[in-house]
Amino acid sequence: MSQDESSRVRQRYARRDAALDARRYALTDAYALAAWQERQRAMVRLLAGRRLADLSVLEVGCGSGGNLQDLIRLGATPALLQGLELQAERAGQARAALPAACRIHAADALQADVPEASQDLLLLFTVFSSLLSDAAQQALAARAWHWLRPGGAVLWHDFTVGNPRNPDVRGVPLARVRALLPQGRMQARRVTLAPPLGRMLCRAHPGLYAWANALPWLRTHVLCLIEKP
Repeated sequence: MSQDESSRVRQRYARRDAALDARRYALTDAYALAAWQERQRAMVRLLAGRRLADLSVLEVGCGSGGNLQDLIRLGATPALLQGLELQAERAGQARAALPAACRIHAADALQADVPEASQDLLLLFTVFSSLLSDAAQQALAARAWHWLRPGGAVLWHDFTVGNPRNPDVRGVPLARVRALLPQGRMQARRVTLAPPLGRMLCRAHPGLYAWANALPWLRTHVLCLIEKP
């Protein structure tokens, strides 16, 4: 993406971090735990049949390393994992949290030196909802597809509806995901009970998450596996 767009993304994350209550996203929070567990179950189903230990994996926008930690718990090999993170501070947090064999790069994804067709699995978790420019979304999607081997896959997780109280993000509907990666074969799962409702219900009783989440139209995110022919 352009230097201007990279700068704007950094500014959006800085504003978000300043307003963030980290306790709401820790797994000690009943809603955060329920949403994470649901996503893990869906991820295991989508990745069934792929031997994680043998896969080269790159996460774009790896943050502080949580998603890569999840893959290691599921059997991924640390030496085969890489992360790209635009914010140097978050990249440092990921290096501290992950095994030393993982390679974490503080870099703009479109400037990163990643060889063509070198990756078996690409993680794109809540990345595109932070790109407000259609052109930036399209450029990053093309770049990610360029890095992926034939037979490899993108594991995508993002929310599909915007937040009217947060102008720094945009929802990415499933139709937009298909338009960004039109050559891929997609499997999609709707996940994550709408956060305001989920947090309210979990404060009353954590068991209410599963009860309300049985209604698919109350789920605000998608988890997709998009395979490259």
